[in-house]
Amino acid sequence: MVEIVEKKCKGHEKGGRCKAMKKKKLAMAAVAATLGGIFIIAIVIGALLYKKQIQNKRKAKEKETKNKKKKEIITSTKATPLSSRIFTGREITKATNNFAEENLIGSGGFGEVFKGTFEDGSTIAIKRAKLGNTKGIDQIQNEVRVLCQVNHRSLVRLLGCCLELEHPLLIYEYVSNGTLFDYLHRQPFASDGERKGKREPLKWLIRLKIAHQTAEGLSYLHSAAVPPIYHRDVKSSNILLDDKFDAKVSDFGLSRLVELAEENKSHIFTSAQGTLGYLDPEYYRNFQLTDKSDVYSFGVVLMELLTAQRAIDFSREEENVNLAVYAKKKIVEDKLIEVLDPLLKDGASNVELETMKSLGYLAASCLDDQRQKRPSMKEVSDEIEYLINVLKGQGSKSKP
Repeated sequence: MVEIVEKKCKGHEKGGRCKAMKKKKLAMAAVAATLGGIFIIAIVIGALLYKKQIQNKRKAKEKETKNKKKKEIITSTKATPLSSRIFTGREITKATNNFAEENLIGSGGFGEVFKGTFEDGSTIAIKRAKLGNTKGIDQIQNEVRVLCQVNHRSLVRLLGCCLELEHPLLIYEYVSNGTLFDYLHRQPFASDGERKGKREPLKWLIRLKIAHQTAEGLSYLHSAAVPPIYHRDVKSSNILLDDKFDAKVSDFGLSRLVELAEENKSHIFTSAQGTLGYLDPEYYRNFQLTDKSDVYSFGVVLMELLTAQRAIDFSREEENVNLAVYAKKKIVEDKLIEVLDPLLKDGASNVELETMKSLGYLAASCLDDQRQKRPSMKEVSDEIEYLINVLKGQGSKSKP
């Protein structure tokens, strides 16, 4: 039968019958190929849509989990003796006059700090992450974790939080006299924002008191807090001063809790974070964070107190841009007097000059390139206390 058809086709190749059959077969093949292609495309599109749906669900779940975690951590301040209050959005908005610019008292990479005043006249400080700045929110979250663990007179006190507004807010005690950085380096302003000319320079005994209280706060973090805490961003702009020039360490956004599993280790491996000019070079090189990293940063603060010069200043000669390197070199050469703040050395007594020199040597030891040779914060605190006693005429007291 097949042979007969083939013969007929061969016999009529020039005819239209076989051509019609071939065209029909080609058309059917084309339709089948088209339908197959559409089917494959439909499967691919369906798979992509399904994958997108799964991704969206996963992202939504991750976002929900993250927001829940943040809320739980921030709300946990409610259970601590340091902060027993959840503030309403209405309270905070009214206290800051809707976050008016005149109430802005600080700004940084994390976000902004505003001053707030309640109807009874009491004042607070409010930290708010910048819109869209997830890193700032993470730092606020970390700060809550840290401040929930501590209670010390030389650490800024967390009063509570506010969860009603677009970003969670942290509320702190208001420290009225600005920062140590302001007093040492900036044209000062009164706490109410009105210009009142330059502040009185900090006297030597007051500088030693600020250094001692800061060292006590850091020593508490390292030795008394459970678990221990490494601040990781010690600098003069994070040391707040009240109206009696008592110092309070602030800004724990980069701090690290040393978890129990880490306590037997001499260091924590973590990416180097901090502020240029204060960052421990060994931590920067090896990513090994220890309590001695805070000691190094504090050594830079001591140099600032002695010289009233900035940690990094490009107006100095190239080799002297870094204060830690510059001042340490002068101390090693026994030329500290050349870089002392003129407001300190002019009219200083012999005892004052000797204590300045002693603090210089202490600062240099804090800045030792090898962290093992640096003193602990407890040793630094004790040494500064001894210098205060010498200055007050108690030099006969045995040195700790």
